[in-house]
Amino acid sequence: MKGLWLENQQLQLKTDLPIPEPHEDEALVKVLQAGICNTDLELLRGYYPYQGVLGHEFVGVVEQGPSHLIHKRVVGEINAVCGHCRFCQGGSPTHCENRTVLGIVNRNGAFADYLTLPINNLHPVPDNVSSDVATFTEPLAAALEIQQQVDIDANQRVLLVGDGKLGQLVAQTLALTGCDLWVIGRHPEKLANLAARGIKTGLETDVNERSFDIAVDCTGNPQGFDLARRSLCPRGILVLKSTYAGKLTLDASALVVDEITVIGSRCGPFAPALKLLEQEQVDVQPLIQGRYPLEQGLQAFAAAQKRGVLKVLLKMD
Repeated sequence: MKGLWLENQQLQLKTDLPIPEPHEDEALVKVLQAGICNTDLELLRGYYPYQGVLGHEFVGVVEQGPSHLIHKRVVGEINAVCGHCRFCQGGSPTHCENRTVLGIVNRNGAFADYLTLPINNLHPVPDNVSSDVATFTEPLAAALEIQQQVDIDANQRVLLVGDGKLGQLVAQTLALTGCDLWVIGRHPEKLANLAARGIKTGLETDVNERSFDIAVDCTGNPQGFDLARRSLCPRGILVLKSTYAGKLTLDASALVVDEITVIGSRCGPFAPALKLLEQEQVDVQPLIQGRYPLEQGLQAFAAAQKRGVLKVLLKMD
């Protein structure tokens, strides 16, 4: 089969990869479409020493697996867990000590003709959700994880820093809570997507320091982190939603003096994400800015790395 293979921070298209053999508790999924996200780009830059097929945002069709899933479109949670370690037994399986992670840690990913995942990871796609829309399930679930970690309501002022791929989804999900939300970005056309949905937007220079209850950094860069930190009032909550390719320098004393709570946030719940997509409460179509066949995967990555580009999709079928 074909696949985009990462090794030593070099990406190449391989045409002779073996089709994976699913284990007893796994399904074989023929990938229809997959999206390039910032984590893929950061892996390419070397944020984690991964070797294998990249990609973890996908929609596909089950070719081998249980009868109730055969020939069904599915999306998949990316953490394949052991079920036995202290984190699995304690209700935190995404932190499984023995996990593999699709396209990120010791498990070939979705930028290929086929992938395997545990059957329990797979979620059928509702009939009224297109494959374009379904491809956004994983990042939308990641956006919803914030609300699993932090109670957010209409009485809170929330600042979201970052108008990129993930920031667009986080903004739409936070807006559904009724909070006083303000999104800060650098790209007028991206901010316009959110303004069209009634979400307040602005620039970095518009932010008053120490004036928000919750700040979410979706930039993955030190400048975004610093802006989010400085925006918080005492006992505020800082949510870090992006991985960082480099190292952060921070004023730890300010975190102590203002008693700031810092929360890392990554994978989230798929069932609520699919429900939002099915009910059309989140609009992902404006985020699609490029489509490439898998054979043009290197060109797709070049396009995805251009400044200001949102979601680039790879089509395998």
